[in-house]
Amino acid sequence: MTRFARTDTSVLGNWWWTVDRWSMAAITLLIVYGVMLTMAASPPVADRLHIDQYHFVRRQLFFLPLAVAIIFTISLSSPRNVRRLALAIFCVSILLMIATLLIGPEIKGARRWLSLGGISLQPSEFVKPSLAVLTAWAFARQHATGEPVWRYVAIGLYALVVGLLLLQPDFGMTVVVSAVWFGQFFLAGLPMALVAGFLVLGLVGAVGAYFALPHVASRIDRFIDPSSGDSYQVSRSMEAFMNGGLLGRGPGEGSVKTVLPDAHTDFVFAVAGEEFGLIACLILVGLFAFVVLRGFSRVIKEANLFILLAVTGLLIQFGLQALVNMGSTLRLMPTKGMTLPFISYGGSSLLAIAILIGMVLALTRSRNGQEAL
Repeated sequence: MTRFARTDTSVLGNWWWTVDRWSMAAITLLIVYGVMLTMAASPPVADRLHIDQYHFVRRQLFFLPLAVAIIFTISLSSPRNVRRLALAIFCVSILLMIATLLIGPEIKGARRWLSLGGISLQPSEFVKPSLAVLTAWAFARQHATGEPVWRYVAIGLYALVVGLLLLQPDFGMTVVVSAVWFGQFFLAGLPMALVAGFLVLGLVGAVGAYFALPHVASRIDRFIDPSSGDSYQVSRSMEAFMNGGLLGRGPGEGSVKTVLPDAHTDFVFAVAGEEFGLIACLILVGLFAFVVLRGFSRVIKEANLFILLAVTGLLIQFGLQALVNMGSTLRLMPTKGMTLPFISYGGSSLLAIAILIGMVLALTRSRNGQEAL
């Protein structure tokens, strides 16, 4: 039984009766699942790197309480404070992305990481949820005031982020950011002529990336024809799913984690498939789908355009990131170094997803006509 009565007007009491507890339950299950898979997948990776066996486990467990605290704290916020938080995160993230291009180490031909106090940080992870909220605010202001300058603000924010991402370069994250931004623009009333224009621009950009970025071309070529290059990780991933079957080989009994370099990050879903089987993987997919669809069901009747667009953008981002990770692991699309939310190892990803979910929970709380801006 809950300690909070429905008449409780305290901050926590009001939060408890207005927040979406079903979504919180699904997120809790994802976090628990993530801890299990981190403990299963990361020790063999640490052994191959000749570091302490539980190095990655300890680091993930270090960030996990902070992520939970972020979710809870942000979910207490009003929509106005969510917007203010997004603005602060966006400004800091942009500055860090610029610093990454200037002083960040080059890894595999890209500059995406920044070392701060011994902790590696990927600033672009944090710019994604903040951009979705600020874009929603700009489109909502344009709709409310009729002033086209707000549409140009949204376009300018998008162009700034995409420009910095392409300089890294990070084409995969550019695609995700573009999909989220385009979806919000479409819901905000994008003219059909511009819809066609953006689709053509996106197609031209994809073709240009193929010819201009060798690593993009390589991944697409290997997806179309696995024999054209190194497809080792995808091949081992598919073998893991076949070995796992319906019920899996059992916790700790999988072998793919001993040979996959990215078993604890990009290919953690393969570890889940081998050790826990198809049914467990379908449950995991169902949890992601539940969070997205539950969020849409909470916001679909929302009268405030800002909340509608912000939640839609955040949920598209959350669902798309999960879809890209799992689709890459199953060879349904070209591989992309994108983490599985709450499941893959990675401090930057975990904290950024925590911010995203905290914002979704805050914006989908029941407010009974409360002022949202």
